[in-house]
Amino acid sequence: MNIYDITPVSKPRMTQRDRWVKRPATAAFWAFKAEVRQLGICLPESGYHVTFIIPMPKSWSQKKRAQLNGQAHQQKPDKDNLEKALLDAIFDDDSRVWDGRVTKLWGEKGQIIIGECAP
Repeated sequence: MNIYDITPVSKPRMTQRDRWVKRPATAAFWAFKAEVRQLGICLPESGYHVTFIIPMPKSWSQKKRAQLNGQAHQQKPDKDNLEKALLDAIFDDDSRVWDGRVTKLWGEKGQIIIGECAP
């Protein structure tokens, strides 16, 4: 099991305008993509299980944080957009990926946990 201390970012909808206007969502995605490549995160083309740990907001009370730590994350960002961002960061052509599972959980800090990596 590989654990990477990186806050997951979802893949934004890209537009032609993003070539000259840098929106915060696209800037965050490009920074995430660069950090994933720098950390050397790998993913097999088949049979992977990725767990995204979404950091809890600082404004939450200690009671709420303790109650939701490790529980299912059932709001935005969507799991498919998180997976798209990770696959686009790892692979130049992710069309060869044919099987995978994604889980989203609340946590104290952002992390990406990958079951086994055999690239």
